[in-house]
Amino acid sequence: MNTEQLRNIIEAALFAASDPLSAERLQDLFDDEQQPSRDTVLQIILQLQEEYAERGIELKEVATGFRFQVRQDMSAWVSRLWEERPQRYTRATLETLALIAYRQPITRAEIEDVRGVTVSSSIIKSLQEREWIRVVGHRDVPGRPAMFATTRQFLDYFNLKSLDELPPLAELMDIDKLNAELDLRDLGSDVEETRPPVVVYDPAFEAAEL
Repeated sequence: MNTEQLRNIIEAALFAASDPLSAERLQDLFDDEQQPSRDTVLQIILQLQEEYAERGIELKEVATGFRFQVRQDMSAWVSRLWEERPQRYTRATLETLALIAYRQPITRAEIEDVRGVTVSSSIIKSLQEREWIRVVGHRDVPGRPAMFATTRQFLDYFNLKSLDELPPLAELMDIDKLNAELDLRDLGSDVEETRPPVVVYDPAFEAAEL
């Protein structure tokens, strides 16, 4: 099989897939005798990225692999395909998600200590149902509370390859700015808390291990 055929197959697979595809998953598309090396697959992906560099869509690498997606600067027009624009996430959800992302692994009690209010069970449940957070262990204290961390699906949703690509926390001190920066959508199950706006910022977060 020549390079052009390989390129066409890989391009078609990336367009057809509903989820990102890793180089290894793309290799599995081929029989053993025709299977390209990982380096060959990555070289073809690089060529495709260069080919689509000036188009309205891009071939983007995220945590779980590669995918074609609409460029961000095209979203103002493409979003008009959908009549209803989803609402944004509540402040409570954003604060909870930000704390988990920047200070993981973290327990529910630790989130509540920083936020100063009880974390709604519906928020944790909704984030888990989205597969954006998961339980990664239990704190070795009385009650053994669950420790939460973000998932690869979280990284995929926000166009990130790794947690190292998260914006510096100091740039997201205002939770309203966080909402605008990440363009988050409403989960539809949690209710906004009635309390004064807060700033989610703790200098200790800067030293937190991602």
